[in-house]
Amino acid sequence: MAARAYWQGQIRLALVSIPVEIYSASKSGAKISFNQIHEPSGKRVKYEKTVPGVGPVDRDDIIKGYEISKGEYVLLDDEEIEAVKIESRKTLELVQFVDAGEIDPLYYEKPYYVAPKDDLAEEAFVVLREALRKAKKVALGQLSVRGSEKLVAIKPCGKGLLLETLRYADEVRKGQSFFHDIDEAKPKKELLDLATTLIEEKSAPFDASEFEDRYVDALKKLINKKAKSKSKTAVIEDVDAPEGEEGGNVIDLMAALKKSVGDKKGSGGKSSSKRKKSA
Repeated sequence: MAARAYWQGQIRLALVSIPVEIYSASKSGAKISFNQIHEPSGKRVKYEKTVPGVGPVDRDDIIKGYEISKGEYVLLDDEEIEAVKIESRKTLELVQFVDAGEIDPLYYEKPYYVAPKDDLAEEAFVVLREALRKAKKVALGQLSVRGSEKLVAIKPCGKGLLLETLRYADEVRKGQSFFHDIDEAKPKKELLDLATTLIEEKSAPFDASEFEDRYVDALKKLINKKAKSKSKTAVIEDVDAPEGEEGGNVIDLMAALKKSVGDKKGSGGKSSSKRKKSA
């Protein structure tokens, strides 16, 4: 089944318009979700809309409200909210270009692939892609979709372009308050050298397939085992803690680093977290 485009329209650079299609670059993968079940009957729990002191209410009597103070709301109906929605424009204008390193990773939200809509758009698309690559820049613009406006960054990605939605400034917490109490003193040179050596020993090109979600794998095994048992009895098995995880805080940092550097297990450029996929 062909992928469905998230957005179709034109990327505009000055007087040049390039018809494109945008597709989601991510998927939900192996995520497992649960329903809430009433154990005695085995039936799914449903929720009823209620108001304190009133009881169950009709869905038609519910409108949206924004709390301006404790218990005080500004009430808005659907027509009022619709009236201020951004019109879904079919043009994404590139308004600024920045170095990729200028954008803090905190701002990146979700990736999308951008492809030319047809053969006629391909030439201009390739020119934009290569110009961004040569300039080593990222293009910024605002994408209007589904009634809202998203800040986006566009950069080369293989033969295509990668569009990433960005968080607005008021959606990102500043880290200074969380780091305020950390000592500013520099570490001892020997400790720093040992830690650097350990990092170098375990360095390797990034490959996402080297890692798997162990929690999801364990859940799948548990669900399959419980389904086969056809029993409500718990079938959870104890799992031994990985070696070295039962000791609590490391008291002698120097000794721990020296042992880590000297221990060749998991070194040689491969992550010790790698697990072989089942056939």
